[in-house]
Amino acid sequence: MTESCEVAIVGSGFAGSLLARVLAVLGYDVVLFERGTHPRFAIGESSTPLANLSLERIGIRYGLADCYNLATHGRWLEHFPELRRGLKRGFTYYRHHPGKPFANRGLDSERLLVAASPSDSLSDTHWLRADVDHHFVREAVAAGVDYRDCVDLTSADVGTDSVRLAGSRNGAPFELRANFLIDASGPPGFLARQLSIPSGLENTETRSALVFSHFDGVRLMKDVVPGLPEGPYPDDWAAVHHLIDEGWMYSLRFDDGVTSAGFLLTPKGIASLKSSDTSDAGTLWRAMLERYPTLASAFADATPVMPIAFLPVIQHRLTRAAGERWALMPHTFAFVDPLFSTGIAWGLRAVERLALAFESAAQGKRVPDVELLTRYDAALGAEADQIDLVVAGAYEAMAHFDLFAAQAMLYFTTVSFAEVSQRLKPTEAAAWRGFLGVGDPVLGPLPREALRRLKRIADSRGGVGTSDSRRGFKDWLTHAIAPRNIAGLADPARRNLYPVDFDALIEGHALLGMTRDQVLQGLPALRGIGAPA
Repeated sequence: MTESCEVAIVGSGFAGSLLARVLAVLGYDVVLFERGTHPRFAIGESSTPLANLSLERIGIRYGLADCYNLATHGRWLEHFPELRRGLKRGFTYYRHHPGKPFANRGLDSERLLVAASPSDSLSDTHWLRADVDHHFVREAVAAGVDYRDCVDLTSADVGTDSVRLAGSRNGAPFELRANFLIDASGPPGFLARQLSIPSGLENTETRSALVFSHFDGVRLMKDVVPGLPEGPYPDDWAAVHHLIDEGWMYSLRFDDGVTSAGFLLTPKGIASLKSSDTSDAGTLWRAMLERYPTLASAFADATPVMPIAFLPVIQHRLTRAAGERWALMPHTFAFVDPLFSTGIAWGLRAVERLALAFESAAQGKRVPDVELLTRYDAALGAEADQIDLVVAGAYEAMAHFDLFAAQAMLYFTTVSFAEVSQRLKPTEAAAWRGFLGVGDPVLGPLPREALRRLKRIADSRGGVGTSDSRRGFKDWLTHAIAPRNIAGLADPARRNLYPVDFDALIEGHALLGMTRDQVLQGLPALRGIGAPA
C-alpha cells in the first residue's frame, strides 16, 4: 500500500521542524522525515535581531509560545533553562597579524564592536543546535506531525498533482504520496538530486573552507588581551570574529562554557599553508593557531569536545528554489558563509513565507499558488546573490581593517533599518520584504557596487590599496548608506564602538518616514516593553 499525506518535509533541523509544526497547526496532514536521530550536532548557531523578530512573529501568529520565548536570551532563560544557549550581545571583530600578538592600542586598536541589543535580557542568542533542533522536533510531534527518523529516501517522482516518495525506515521499504514536498535537508539536497537541479555555484563570488569543533576551556579575550577600552558590551559575549590573513575565525561562547569555533579559510589562505597537512583537520587547526599568538594563547588550554572536522568548500548554490509541487528551504538552496550570521534569520523568514502561502491555500486546493511559489523562487535567488555580494566584499576588505570596518557598516545599516522598520511599522507583508536590502532602491544596489570598488582597491598595494583609495571608499559608503542609517553607524567619533543608539534613531525619524512623536511612541516595542507574555 502507498501511504498519503498533504505535505512531506525532508529534514528536521529547526526550519523543517518549525514549518512542519506550523502547517500542522493550520490543519495540514504533515510527515516529517529525518535521516538520522535527535539530538544531533549541527552548525549554524548564531541568531540575530531579524531572526528573533521572525521567531516572535511566528510565535504570535500561530500561538506557539515557545517561539516567542526563545526569541530573547532573557525569556529563554526564564522559560527554557534546560536548552543550552549563549548570550550574544552583538558582533565583535579583531584584526590579527601573523607572528604578532594582538596590538592593544586603546581606542586605536584594530577592533570593532557593534551592539545588537540594549541589554542582556533582550539579547540575541547562540543556539546549541542539538538542543534547539530537538526541542522543535518534539514540539512538532506534540502538534500532530508524523515524525519519522532513521529514514533513507531513495526517490521522488514529482508529478503535476502529487509527489511520490520511496525509501526505507530501519530497513523496511515504504512509499508515500504527498500533495507537496519541502526539502529542508541541507546540502547537497535530496530533491535537487532527484530533479537534477543544476548548480549555480560558478556564478557566485565567495569561496571558503572550514575547520571547526566545539571546545572546553577557551579563554576570554579580556583575559588574553587585558586593558582594552570598555565597549558597549563585554567583548566575548557576542559573535566574535578574528580576522586573519587567511580568512577569519569565529568564536561563539555558550553559557555553559563550551565555545563553538572555526576557521574560514580562503583558497589563497589554504594555498599559503603549503608546509602544513591541510588534509588533516587537527593538524590544520594547530597550524592556524601557531600563526597567531593571541589566538594560540586563547586556545592554549582548550580541548575539543568532539573531533575537529574539515570541510574543503562550504558554499553551495542551486538554480531553482521552487516548483508547482515542491520548495527548497534556504539552507538547501544556497549557503554562502557564516561571516554575518545570516543563516538562521534567512531560514526563519522562509518559514514565515511558506506558512503564509499554505495559510492562504488552506480553504482552497491546499497547496500554495504557483504565483506565490514563483515569488518565493525569485526571492531566494535574489537574496542568495545579495548575501554572496556582501560577504565577498568583506573578504576583499579584510586585508586592511579600516576597509573591512567600512564594508561592515553596509551590513549593519541594512539589518538595523530592516529590524526597526518592521518593529515600528509591523505588517503581515514583512515576511515577504527582501532580505538584506533586496528590493530597497537605496540599499539594494550597494553590495554589488561596493564589491566592484573593493576589487579595484585590492588590485593595488598587495590588496590593501592606497590610503587615498581606502578613504575614498569609506567616504563613498558613508554617503551611500546615509538615507538608511538610523543607528548612528559609520561615525568616526564612535571609534568603532557602537552601542544601540536610541537617540540616533529618534533624530533619524524622517529616514523611517515617521514623525519624531511616532518614533517615541514606538520605542517600547524596541525595548521589549509591553510585549506578549
